[in-house]
Amino acid sequence: MADYRTTPLYSMSLRVRDSLKASGDRLVLAESCTAGLVAAELGGIPGISDFLCGSMVVYRTPTKKAWLGISSDLLENSSIGPVSAQVTLALAEAIMDKTPEATIAAAITGHLGPFAPPMLDGLVYCVLVRRGEKSETKEVKLFTLSSPLADDHDDLLRRVSRQREAAYALLSFIETQIGKTDS
Repeated sequence: MADYRTTPLYSMSLRVRDSLKASGDRLVLAESCTAGLVAAELGGIPGISDFLCGSMVVYRTPTKKAWLGISSDLLENSSIGPVSAQVTLALAEAIMDKTPEATIAAAITGHLGPFAPPMLDGLVYCVLVRRGEKSETKEVKLFTLSSPLADDHDDLLRRVSRQREAAYALLSFIETQIGKTDS
């Protein structure tokens, strides 16, 4: 069996931990398409509790509304919808409001397939917000994932691969954004 410590997700998790340590930030997450994978990756690092406040998995649209109070106007709007920059920003802001000890919040939504509309298949939105900054200054990054899923809905390996790729995208985005706010 391969050494887990050599995987890209573990390496990126260590880099995020190091960035959090250097900045003194405490992170909270709202995860949709990654279903808690980012928190699980970070949670595997000894001592991460100094920097990781927690994560809320809001996988389904009704959960986003019920747990974090995301507006039906955003979630049910056909031109916005639950996988959008606006909803991802709302998730990050809502989880920040619920976590007073956090100094930064990150959120992710995405269409990982296999039932995504073809033009949206593989789109992932990542947002990081910093406490005390105005919402309009928050940066939203869009990632397009590789290798679309086949029509075979039972293709577990491709689904897991895409979820891991989305988790890596969010971790990478967090590291980049912490670095920008550090200077």
